[in-house]
Amino acid sequence: MVEDLFDVSGPQDGVAEGDETVDVTLRVHVQPGAGRTAVVGRHGTSLKVRVAAPPEGGRANEACAALLAETFGVAPSAVELVSGGSSRMKRFRLIGVDLDEFTKLLEAAVDEGGAGAGPKRTGH
Repeated sequence: MVEDLFDVSGPQDGVAEGDETVDVTLRVHVQPGAGRTAVVGRHGTSLKVRVAAPPEGGRANEACAALLAETFGVAPSAVELVSGGSSRMKRFRLIGVDLDEFTKLLEAAVDEGGAGAGPKRTGH
């Protein structure tokens, strides 16, 4: 379950029908200056990512936005920083995403990222 990591806005209060797309605001915990850029799992109700870029001049924010665009298969121009420009806790809006596809990709990213990070959380 990853629905607690994001908020939805768009058609009919976030309910997409057919080919309609929605905007998703994803909560992200960013660790700048890491050895590699990757999604590493969850951090409470946020997606945790590490970026190699330093937190100087917005470089870590740009690297995080690029990682999110690549992870969710959207254009870099469809990812915008909404809040947290100088904080580790950020909110990024992904514009025009298919909600079902986004949810599947987010679940896969969390599962892959958390594979080596201790015991897996279960939905029980």
